[in-house]
Amino acid sequence: MNKPKIVAYLKPSCGWSQGVRAVLRKYELPYEDRDIINDPVQRQEMIEKSGQMLSPCVEVDGRMLPDVSGDEVESFLLANKLVEPNTVKPDAPTNAPCASHEPEPFPIPFRR
Repeated sequence: MNKPKIVAYLKPSCGWSQGVRAVLRKYELPYEDRDIINDPVQRQEMIEKSGQMLSPCVEVDGRMLPDVSGDEVESFLLANKLVEPNTVKPDAPTNAPCASHEPEPFPIPFRR
Protein backbone atom coordinates (compact mmCIF):
# COMPACT_ATOMS: atom_id res chain seq x y z
CA MET A 1 0.00 0.00 0.00
CA ASN A 2 1.39 3.40 -0.97
CA LYS A 3 1.67 5.84 1.88
CA PRO A 4 -0.13 9.16 1.37
CA LYS A 5 1.72 12.47 1.29
CA ILE A 6 0.74 14.26 4.50
CA VAL A 7 1.40 17.83 5.57
CA ALA A 8 0.12 18.57 9.07
CA TYR A 9 -0.30 22.17 10.24
CA LEU A 10 0.01 21.79 14.01
CA LYS A 11 0.71 23.58 17.26
CA PRO A 12 3.72 22.32 19.25
CA SER A 13 1.77 21.29 22.36
CA CYS A 14 -1.96 21.48 21.64
CA GLY A 15 -4.02 18.45 22.66
CA TRP A 16 -5.73 18.21 19.27
CA SER A 17 -2.37 18.51 17.49
CA GLN A 18 -0.92 15.79 19.71
CA GLY A 19 -3.90 13.62 18.80
CA VAL A 20 -3.21 14.04 15.08
CA ARG A 21 0.44 13.14 15.65
CA ALA A 22 -0.60 10.06 17.69
CA VAL A 23 -2.82 8.79 14.86
CA LEU A 24 -0.11 9.31 12.26
CA ARG A 25 2.37 7.43 14.48
CA LYS A 26 -0.19 4.65 15.06
CA TYR A 27 -0.26 3.96 11.32
CA GLU A 28 3.47 4.67 10.89
CA LEU A 29 2.73 7.38 8.34
CA PRO A 30 5.48 9.82 7.44
CA TYR A 31 4.34 13.42 7.52
CA GLU A 32 5.63 16.95 7.42
CA ASP A 33 4.95 18.68 10.75
CA ARG A 34 4.44 22.40 10.13
CA ASP A 35 4.60 24.55 13.28
CA ILE A 36 1.92 27.24 12.94
CA ILE A 37 2.77 28.93 16.24
CA ASN A 38 6.48 29.61 15.79
CA ASP A 39 6.44 30.01 12.01
CA PRO A 40 4.00 32.67 10.75
CA VAL A 41 4.65 31.65 7.14
CA GLN A 42 3.31 28.16 7.88
CA ARG A 43 0.28 29.60 9.67
CA GLN A 44 -0.49 31.84 6.69
CA GLU A 45 -0.12 28.91 4.30
CA MET A 46 -2.55 26.88 6.43
CA ILE A 47 -5.09 29.73 6.40
CA GLU A 48 -4.80 30.16 2.63
CA LYS A 49 -5.12 26.42 1.91
CA SER A 50 -7.88 25.68 4.44
CA GLY A 51 -9.86 28.91 4.17
CA GLN A 52 -9.99 29.29 7.95
CA MET A 53 -7.81 29.97 11.00
CA LEU A 54 -8.53 26.97 13.24
CA SER A 55 -6.09 24.12 13.67
CA PRO A 56 -5.07 21.38 13.32
CA CYS A 57 -5.35 21.20 9.55
CA VAL A 58 -4.04 18.16 7.73
CA GLU A 59 -3.45 17.92 4.01
CA VAL A 60 -3.58 14.34 2.71
CA ASP A 61 -2.57 13.83 -0.92
CA GLY A 62 -3.61 17.42 -1.68
CA ARG A 63 -6.98 17.24 0.14
CA MET A 64 -7.26 19.62 3.09
CA LEU A 65 -8.94 18.45 6.30
CA PRO A 66 -9.54 21.69 8.23
CA ASP A 67 -9.87 21.94 12.02
CA VAL A 68 -9.69 18.18 12.69
CA SER A 69 -9.03 15.92 15.64
CA GLY A 70 -6.93 12.78 15.54
CA ASP A 71 -10.16 10.76 15.51
CA GLU A 72 -11.36 12.59 12.39
CA VAL A 73 -8.02 12.09 10.64
CA GLU A 74 -8.14 8.38 11.45
CA SER A 75 -11.72 8.11 10.13
CA PHE A 76 -10.71 9.86 6.90
CA LEU A 77 -7.68 7.60 6.41
CA LEU A 78 -9.74 4.45 7.00
CA ALA A 79 -12.73 5.54 4.89
CA ASN A 80 -10.45 6.36 1.96
CA LYS A 81 -8.53 3.10 2.37
CA LEU A 82 -5.25 4.94 2.90
CA VAL A 83 -4.49 2.73 5.91
CA GLU A 84 -5.58 -0.70 7.08
CA PRO A 85 -7.35 -0.98 10.44
CA ASN A 86 -5.05 -2.07 13.27
CA THR A 87 -5.28 -2.70 16.99
CA VAL A 88 -2.36 -0.46 17.98
CA LYS A 89 -3.37 1.93 20.76
CA PRO A 90 -2.48 5.58 20.10
CA ASP A 91 0.24 6.88 22.42
CA ALA A 92 -1.74 10.06 23.23
CA PRO A 93 -5.42 11.04 23.44
CA THR A 94 -6.74 11.55 19.92
CA ASN A 95 -9.53 14.02 20.71
CA ALA A 96 -8.37 16.25 23.55
CA PRO A 97 -8.46 20.04 23.55
CA CYS A 98 -5.53 22.36 24.04
CA ALA A 99 -4.95 23.31 27.67
CA SER A 100 -6.20 26.82 26.85
CA HIS A 101 -9.55 25.27 25.81
CA GLU A 102 -10.07 23.23 28.95
CA PRO A 103 -13.19 24.32 30.84
CA GLU A 104 -12.57 26.30 33.97
CA PRO A 105 -13.48 24.53 37.20
CA PHE A 106 -16.89 25.66 38.34
CA PRO A 107 -16.94 26.42 42.06
CA ILE A 108 -19.80 24.81 43.93
CA PRO A 109 -21.17 27.12 46.57
CA PHE A 110 -21.95 25.36 49.82
CA ARG A 111 -24.28 26.95 52.34
CA ARG A 112 -24.02 26.54 56.05
